Amino acid sequence: MKGPAIFLAQFVGAEPPFNTLEGLCRWAAELGYKGIQLPSFERNLIDLSLAAESQDYCDELKGQVNAAGLEISELSTHLQGQLVAVHPAYDELMDGFAPQALRGKPAERQAWAVDQLMLAAKASQRLGLTAHATFSGALLWQTFYPWPQRPAGLVDSGFAELAKRWRPILDAFDEAGVDCCFEIHPGEDLHDGASFERFLEAVDQHPRANILFDPSHLLLQQLDYLAFIDLYHERIKAFHVKDAEFRPNGRSGVYGGYDAWVDRPGRFRSLGDGQVDFKGIFSKLAQYGYDGWAVLEWECCLKHPEDGAREGAPFIRDHMIRLTDRAFDDFAGVGSDEVFNRRVLGLS
Repeated sequence: MKGPAIFLAQFVGAEPPFNTLEGLCRWAAELGYKGIQLPSFERNLIDLSLAAESQDYCDELKGQVNAAGLEISELSTHLQGQLVAVHPAYDELMDGFAPQALRGKPAERQAWAVDQLMLAAKASQRLGLTAHATFSGALLWQTFYPWPQRPAGLVDSGFAELAKRWRPILDAFDEAGVDCCFEIHPGEDLHDGASFERFLEAVDQHPRANILFDPSHLLLQQLDYLAFIDLYHERIKAFHVKDAEFRPNGRSGVYGGYDAWVDRPGRFRSLGDGQVDFKGIFSKLAQYGYDGWAVLEWECCLKHPEDGAREGAPFIRDHMIRLTDRAFDDFAGVGSDEVFNRRVLGLS
C-alpha cells in the first residue's frame, strides 16, 4: 500500500496556498503526504485536454508534483462521471457540474462527460497512472426506494443503458492500461455491492470496471464494510480513507429527515472522530495485497478542513501495515521434505 495521499478537491480555494497546484503540493508535503489525487474538473490544477494530447505537458505536470516530494495517485472525474448518466429529474441540479455553455442541454452535456472520461483515460496513461477515480452516474436513483412499485424489468433496462454508456469508456481505459474505479456512493446507480454486481454483469465482467472503496458511504447505509472487502477485494483498486458516524434517534435514521449534515444521524467526520473501524480495514486490505494508494478524502460537518488535513496524514501513516516477509513462528520450524512429511503422518 502507498500513502498517505490527499484528494485535493475539498481544499482548492481562492487564497494561497490553495489557489495553485504548486501551493497545494507544497502545503500537502509539509503535512506529511506522499501523494495527491488530482480533481480533473479543476482547470487551474490540470488541463485535461492538454494532458491527453501532450506527453511534454504531462512530464512537466509530474515534474512539478515530484519537485514537492509528491506523486500523483490518481486523476478524478467524479463530476464528469456523474454526468454520464443523469435522470431528467436531476437535470437542473446536475447542470452545475458542466460548463456554462452546456447547461440546459442534457444531450450535449452527456456527450461532453463521455469525452472527458475518454480524455482522462489517455491523460492517466501519459502520467503513468494505473487507477482512476470516478462516479457512475444514475438513471435509477429516484426509484431506489420501491414505492411506487417499480415496473417489472425497469432495473434491468436501467443497468443495460448504463452499461451501454460506460462500455466504450471502459474499453478506452483498458486500452490505456488503467483501472476505472467507481466510488460506491449514494446518488449513483453503483451504490452498494449488489448494484455493482448488476453493473458488472451488464458489462460482461469488464476487467477495468473496478471499485474505489470508501467505507464512510457504506457505514451510513449500515452495510458491513469489512465483509464488502472480503467479497470484492479483487476489484478494489482505489481507496478513500474517510470517516463517518451513524447515530439513529427517535426522529430520523438512514434517510436523514431532510436535515442539514450537522443534524443528520449519519454524517461524515474527520479521521478518528467517527465510527469506522480503520484497523480492521487496513488489516483486510493488507491481507488481500492491496497495493494502491490510501487517499484522505476530507469531509466533516464540524471540524475545520485544514485541521482535518493536518491530522489525516499521520492517521493514515500509522494505520498502514508493513507486510511481514516471514512467518512469526519460523524460529520453531523443523524443516520438511516429502519423506519427513510421510513419517509425521505415520505413513512410512
